[in-house]
Amino acid sequence: MTLVQLRVFVAAARLGSFTAAATTLLMSQSSVSEFIRRLEGAYDTRLFVRGGRRLGLTDAGSVLLPIAERIIAEADAADRALRAVTSLVGGTASFGLLRNAKYYALDELLTRFHTAHPAVRLRVIGLNSVEVAHEVASGGLEAGLVVLPIDTDGLRVAPLRRDEVVFVSRDPSITDHPVTIEEMAARRLVLYDAHYGWRDPTRRQFAERARAAGVTLEPHVEVEQVETALALVASGLGDTFVARAVAEAAVARGLHWTSFADPVYDTVALVEREGEVLSAATAELARLARELLSG
Repeated sequence: MTLVQLRVFVAAARLGSFTAAATTLLMSQSSVSEFIRRLEGAYDTRLFVRGGRRLGLTDAGSVLLPIAERIIAEADAADRALRAVTSLVGGTASFGLLRNAKYYALDELLTRFHTAHPAVRLRVIGLNSVEVAHEVASGGLEAGLVVLPIDTDGLRVAPLRRDEVVFVSRDPSITDHPVTIEEMAARRLVLYDAHYGWRDPTRRQFAERARAAGVTLEPHVEVEQVETALALVASGLGDTFVARAVAEAAVARGLHWTSFADPVYDTVALVEREGEVLSAATAELARLARELLSG
């Protein structure tokens, strides 16, 4: 029993004739008759009562019809689902964004994608880069944007852009020259991404530099959101470091920033699971991310 045979059988049963089924299925009447003959021959039973102006169903045909209709419906649903994930007329794009995505105008990424492909659902999760990398590697997300360095086991990593990390303070006298790691270690620090702490990619870079210089970086205050950290810095509670894209947005708060004496950079990268092929929707979202961040 084949799916084609079932489609022919259902069409003939619904329409009441082999001729009408042949027209609907774009087949010859002889082909329709042959499909039915082979199906009946495989089970040595009649499915139709021939004679009269309209085909009737035998007991065997009546039993088969609802089952055949269900099988065809499931097959059609499977076809639609697979076409959705291998095209851009449906399906879901699954993507992870770094926590500070808005400072890189990544809302434009989602707007452009949705405008071009309104039928595709978007599942976009904003997390610390540590978590984005873990979700992609474990299969929870298809792809995502992260800040390096991260643990790259099981991942394909494609660097897209660099953004300088700068020192931020309310006091302009602190930022009138490039800051050394030793100077930063002597300041009261207000740091964000408290949950991830020194696993955070930017913090990891500073921790390595501090160890090399023989100093220790100890946060005076730790919060989750970069906006909260900047608000506390604006109140005079301490100083912080952020990506330059974030610092430039914070100038309106009356804050000041400067480079580090030994420049530090965040590298934004696209990560995908090693050996996996992206769905068409997520692949297109990744392509737009490359275009936006590499331009």
